[in-house]
Amino acid sequence: MLFAEEAASSGNNTITIGATLVIAVMTLAAGWRILNKAGLPGWGVLIPFYNAYLLLNASGKPGWWLVLLFVPVINVVVLILVMSGLSRSFGKGLGFTIGLLLLHPLFLMILGFGSAQHVAPRRA
Repeated sequence: MLFAEEAASSGNNTITIGATLVIAVMTLAAGWRILNKAGLPGWGVLIPFYNAYLLLNASGKPGWWLVLLFVPVINVVVLILVMSGLSRSFGKGLGFTIGLLLLHPLFLMILGFGSAQHVAPRRA
């Protein structure tokens, strides 16, 4: 009986891992498209830290804010400001910013694969 439970659990894990991989690949593809729309190198989404730097640029935030992402509590505020800047740079509003914060992969896919165009943001 224990073997049957382990087999069922193994099947559930396989589905979970598969779904997670699909979401991860789609999120990477969306990030690539977002950076391309912003006139930045899309392949940069694959490189740790550089991808955050490029996201800051696409959001209209200065690159040195990357350091602030390593400071506890401040990083949450910076993340909110960066998502707000990203929303505005694609002509979206507060509701879209909230969506980016709460359902990040889904809203990245909407930006990346949707019709929204990047508008050069003002530097903050």
